Amino acid sequence: MRVLVYVLTAAFATLGTTACWSTEDATPLPAPFLDETATSAGASETAVLSGGCFWGVQKVFQHVKGVQSAVSGYAGGAQGTAEYEMVSTGRTGHAESVQIRFDPNVVSYGTILRIFFSVAHDPTQVDRQGPDVGTQYRSEIFTLNEQQHRIALNYIRQLDQAGVFGRKIATRIDPLPGFYAAETYHQNFATMHPDNGYIARYDLPKVRNLEQLYPEHFRHDPILVSGSVDAPGTGAKASQ
Repeated sequence: MRVLVYVLTAAFATLGTTACWSTEDATPLPAPFLDETATSAGASETAVLSGGCFWGVQKVFQHVKGVQSAVSGYAGGAQGTAEYEMVSTGRTGHAESVQIRFDPNVVSYGTILRIFFSVAHDPTQVDRQGPDVGTQYRSEIFTLNEQQHRIALNYIRQLDQAGVFGRKIATRIDPLPGFYAAETYHQNFATMHPDNGYIARYDLPKVRNLEQLYPEHFRHDPILVSGSVDAPGTGAKASQ
């Protein structure tokens, strides 16, 4: 739970290794050998990615050129349990996720994954990201078709064979059973609350890394979720 972040940060810092992955240490990655080809003009594609707290993952992809929308939500479980307080128990099967709609003529699916693995999260951690612990914070790619599955599988194999992380990638790949938008108050959270201690420590460095490592894909003004979203629940937010 993110409510524990301030208590746990100091403890994790003493452990080293995977317990305190710093977003300042993003890994530059090679482009995937296997990627999709450009499509007709005006086309759009959707990716659904889970990499820890959805605030930071959403924030990263809102700054990627070619991304048309990035919505925080839940994937991996049933619609009836796609509500923040229930997902936070770690017993619903859901992972905090981000649904990314993008123009594949501007940014390919392989490039989306390159940014995901490189700056959005640490793909070697199992059922956690930094201070956030539980299956709802797992690393997972939810694929929408066979092409996405092949690209994701081949890229993980490519990165593992190159040993770029020094540890095996733990990211799961599964077909998307359904995506459910999170409550409105979760949308654009990192942009709306840059002074929040959690955001400043764990999420804003990801955006700086995106700009530094992949300037050709960086957009300064984020694409924000406008208005309300069709969220399945309205549970109260845990204090930070």
